[in-house]
Amino acid sequence: MSNPLTTEAHGDALVVRFTRPDVRNPLSADVIAALNDVIESLSRETERLILTGSEGVFASGADLREVSKLDAAAARGFAELGQSLMNRISNLPVITIAAVNGPCFGGALDLALACKRRIATSAATFCHPGARLGIITGWGGTQRLPRLIGEARALEMFFTAEPFPAEWALNAGLVDRVTENPVMAVIEEAF
Repeated sequence: MSNPLTTEAHGDALVVRFTRPDVRNPLSADVIAALNDVIESLSRETERLILTGSEGVFASGADLREVSKLDAAAARGFAELGQSLMNRISNLPVITIAAVNGPCFGGALDLALACKRRIATSAATFCHPGARLGIITGWGGTQRLPRLIGEARALEMFFTAEPFPAEWALNAGLVDRVTENPVMAVIEEAF
């Protein structure tokens, strides 16, 4: 398998792009390890870390094909690996931005919630599909989402397991802005 993500430096911004849109950019163990490597190697010049997808897909969350093959102990370890990554992203001293360019489901929404800011395209959709799948997110979304958009809206997202459009996300406070090119909007923004 090729590298599941790429990085591009733009001045003080580092863009991390998920590169497996053919399978909806899953957050597999390889992707989590690659993201941890990126965080470990951040330079002192990096002031903004931008996470985005490719070809109209942000990310689909945990790789459920991978997870379905795990026994109970390994599944717990995978959950802890994801939790650790989300906490690292949340606690980074740099500005972290999810530039959501399409579907942002499950663990990918947890990833976006771990970022300090979220900017989306009008085609972006947000969903926690766990209720439909008989699972619950294990990467911090159940805590971060209600804090950000309130308990009622968070419960609506969790219980309906339906995708919510970018305009709804903007009105709910889930995203800070909707623009057609969120990566460029962040790169060109002065901080």
